[in-house]
Amino acid sequence: MISNDILRRLRYTFDLNDDKMIAIFKLGGLETSRETICNWLRKEEDEGFQPIKDIEAAMFLNGFIIEKRGAKDSATPDPEEFLTNNQILRKLKIALDMKDSDILELMENENSKISKHELSALFRKKGHKHYRECKDQFLRNFLNGLQVKVRP
Repeated sequence: MISNDILRRLRYTFDLNDDKMIAIFKLGGLETSRETICNWLRKEEDEGFQPIKDIEAAMFLNGFIIEKRGAKDSATPDPEEFLTNNQILRKLKIALDMKDSDILELMENENSKISKHELSALFRKKGHKHYRECKDQFLRNFLNGLQVKVRP
């Protein structure tokens, strides 16, 4: 899944306007303009579309965590150079203070059954023997389920 699509889905799901998006990016450590955000939010086939870099998307997700959960006493975490679906899922889980049962319920509502063991494998460190890569379709279903829950 491309990061621009995730940004669009989160903007719609949480009804984030341009000013709110700019503020979230700033919380994550990135100063950006309304024009840049608009270019990131365009569809791939639209003129002016600009792909968002993984590090910029990571800054948004870090800012989203701070927006939803509040800032920690320590500094903002360093953004990842390359984002995987597993990291995106983990950051959203943290930002929304979700438990495994919440995610399982979301996925069940999307007719995408997953066991607790399969879910925990998505949050393991890469290289762990039970690590499982989060596929695009799982992340899409998660975001769809989240949208239905937040904006029915």
